[in-house]
Amino acid sequence: MKHLITACLTTVLLTAALPAHAEDAFATELLALQHDWAIANYQLQDDAQEQAFKALEQRAASFAQTYADKAEAHIWHGIILSTEAGVVGGLGALGLAKQSKAALEQALTLDPSALAGSAHTSLGTLYYKVPGWPFGFGDDDLAKEHLQAALQLNPNGIDPNYFYAEFLYEEGDYREAAEHLQLALQAPARPQRELADQERKKEIEQLLAKVNKKLKKRRS
Repeated sequence: MKHLITACLTTVLLTAALPAHAEDAFATELLALQHDWAIANYQLQDDAQEQAFKALEQRAASFAQTYADKAEAHIWHGIILSTEAGVVGGLGALGLAKQSKAALEQALTLDPSALAGSAHTSLGTLYYKVPGWPFGFGDDDLAKEHLQAALQLNPNGIDPNYFYAEFLYEEGDYREAAEHLQLALQAPARPQRELADQERKKEIEQLLAKVNKKLKKRRS
């Protein structure tokens, strides 16, 4: 559970009919959550990181309650919960992961295509990172199903390609993993997500080095 991290997201999509001022408030808070998630995830450590995620989770829960009909709000609540699970670890992690799963499933009932399919990306990642029965709800078949659904919606996206590649690496499919990592490296930049993109590319390069090492070993 320590490595339970879910995906960063793509451009904000606003689809529900809200007054202009409400749309502005929604977009502003969504962007703030994305920004503060990146800071907490990539720049903080130890107790400071854990406290930051506790505060973020409270904000995200309130955000999802305020905009209960917006899939994007539930997606980000789910992402923050799952990342907090990885930070907290231990006995509390599975409970947070279950809450994340529920939030992401709620997003899928509202709009499976919201944020270019990010609910599928995050839920698929949860399914392969969480332990399976009897300890948790992990399921590699469901992980693959959701990650492939995310790729259908966003075939060139940095996150669906990265997380599917990570899944493939764990499955031992190194050749296809390398292909998706190359696609992830070539993904278009996400507006106002500079830190998240920069750090994700570091993770992609690290995983690609591991994949290439496995491929070289197979050829030798």
